[in-house]
Amino acid sequence: MSVIGFDTSNYTTSIAFFDGKDGVNCSELLPVREGELGLRQSDAVFQHTKSLPALSGRLFSSISVDEITAVGVSTRPRAVDGSYMPCFMVGYSHAKLLADALQVPLVQCSHQQGHVAASLWSANRLDLMDVPHLAWHLSGGTTELLLVEPDGKNVKCTCIGGTSDISAGQLIDRTGQLLGLPFPSGRHLDALWQQAENTDVFRVKCPGLTFSLSGVQNKVSAYYDSCGSREETAAYALRCICYAVLTATKNGMKQYPGLPVVFSGGVASNAMLRKALEPINPIFSAPDFARDNAMGVAVLTHRCTEE
Repeated sequence: MSVIGFDTSNYTTSIAFFDGKDGVNCSELLPVREGELGLRQSDAVFQHTKSLPALSGRLFSSISVDEITAVGVSTRPRAVDGSYMPCFMVGYSHAKLLADALQVPLVQCSHQQGHVAASLWSANRLDLMDVPHLAWHLSGGTTELLLVEPDGKNVKCTCIGGTSDISAGQLIDRTGQLLGLPFPSGRHLDALWQQAENTDVFRVKCPGLTFSLSGVQNKVSAYYDSCGSREETAAYALRCICYAVLTATKNGMKQYPGLPVVFSGGVASNAMLRKALEPINPIFSAPDFARDNAMGVAVLTHRCTEE
């Protein structure tokens, strides 16, 4: 029993194969014009439409369609009312066409549910799909602390905390723009901070599970003006994010004692964050599967259709 998964997020086109144990994910980052901080939905739809044929060609060159028993696709950012982005319709249209042509079931899930599944699969912890746990979704558009609970073969993700304004990924990309770095800026800041020596940090207020990062952007700009160092500024911005996420996580672990904490999303691949969170014994996805990918969608599809 093997399945195909599609995910067409705002920044990555991806298609994956999964046989219940092993898988292959083919993905491509959407191009963003120099100096810009993202894509309009119309541009994302166009780029996905261009990218999917080549990616599917790469994937299907190494597998047989005779093996495919189901097709899955993420159709919206979150599994809540009103969650919608046009770019997900590109993946849906391709997935529906493939499922109809192969006469196999089509499984629909959210982008966020796919992130949770991908992180658990890559961390070899799919057992957590069947029990409650906490999960962070840290990305360019999302910084949410989730209570994840079993929902049949899928999972239910309830937001219980996170940022009240801009996401961690937005702060990283705006810092990258300030420092003249390409978009997305995560891996560039990750390289720069490791050359820094200072330990300055702005302690973001987080009395509960929610915090604000919009003020940190002004702190980062002022810090860069004062020191003039890209390395130290990158480290400063990341330390602020780490402090906020660690504080909220500790508070969450007090409110939900005994639950393990999983980290997914592109920001979760950051080396400083991973080191800062070591004291709480976090579960991290493999870096390649922290970023947007279709593997989680394929994992969920396999679970939802297996006998």
